[in-house]
Amino acid sequence: MNIRRSYAELPLHTGNAPRWLFQRMKKLAREIILLFVIENRVDDFIKNLSDPFWFQALGCLLGFDWHSSGLTTTTGAALKEGLGELSLETGVFIVGGKGKTAINTPLEIQRLAEKVGFPPEKWITISRLVARVDNNAIQDGYQLYHHLLVFTKDGKWAVIQQGMNPETRYARRYHWLGEEVRSFVEEPHKAIASENLEPFVLNLVAKESKNTQEVITELTRQSPDKTVKDWEKITLYLPSHHPITTKEIQPKNLRTILLTTYQSPPPDFQNLLLYPGVGAKTLRALSLISEVIYGEPPSFKDPARFSFAHGGKDGYPYPVDRKLYDSSIELLEKAIKNAQLGRKEELEAFKRLSLFIG
Repeated sequence: MNIRRSYAELPLHTGNAPRWLFQRMKKLAREIILLFVIENRVDDFIKNLSDPFWFQALGCLLGFDWHSSGLTTTTGAALKEGLGELSLETGVFIVGGKGKTAINTPLEIQRLAEKVGFPPEKWITISRLVARVDNNAIQDGYQLYHHLLVFTKDGKWAVIQQGMNPETRYARRYHWLGEEVRSFVEEPHKAIASENLEPFVLNLVAKESKNTQEVITELTRQSPDKTVKDWEKITLYLPSHHPITTKEIQPKNLRTILLTTYQSPPPDFQNLLLYPGVGAKTLRALSLISEVIYGEPPSFKDPARFSFAHGGKDGYPYPVDRKLYDSSIELLEKAIKNAQLGRKEELEAFKRLSLFIG
């Protein structure tokens, strides 16, 4: 499936999902995951999470508001908490979350690896890299605050991240599918869902930015003094389309960071993204040097392009029907238990029903 660029209105909503609703969301999320496991379709589950339309529909199925930024964080939390200890049985693992939980994802992976028994390095690198790409290599005005990594014992994975624009108070969601990532630094996303396109976005992972990546990497390998002098040459010439000001980049700070990369040169742009201290400001400065001094401009094109079942949390289009919700959980629990005993009539009925609904 090709990358989808579509629109979804995701304004910031205040308040949390009420406890009575979230408890049900967790139960229903657990049964949905188990359905995929019993049907030997875990790979499909991972693929579906990378589809913004399917993920949005899942959030609505669980009873959250279709147009709220909270759908992402609450649906992710319901999946993670609903799965819980079943991760050991199913071979499906969910780490990360919102705020500090997102920041502590590498530590969470380390602890999970010790408990389950798998090498954590691969997953820690993926977690850090996708966050650096969406927060630093793509500078669209949205600050990441949610990071969810879903992976399996067989090595399949998907990532769902969300950023918030502090000025507009709107969110933007980034979807990744591991099996389709040929390069973390060249058009790596499955989809980016946003309320609108931004006029200027520094996109260093666009195909058009490949030469810029090479120049930036080379700049970090050469003498810091030379690169800083290049920066000082162009501070009087700042293209209007470049999201940077001279106040943001101090030559002294830039030199300190470049001294580290000079002493331990990065082999490529992907590895450079993981270097401590190489953040959004450093990349903006180096991309501007690449454009003005070396004639290799980066891409400034925004990469973003973008179901109700039980009602919505805020009562729109109608309040959540608790009795109906509990009935849905009960039906799925029964179908799964019977399927585990070899009686799959209910699951077959669900499949036939989906043909009419689809």
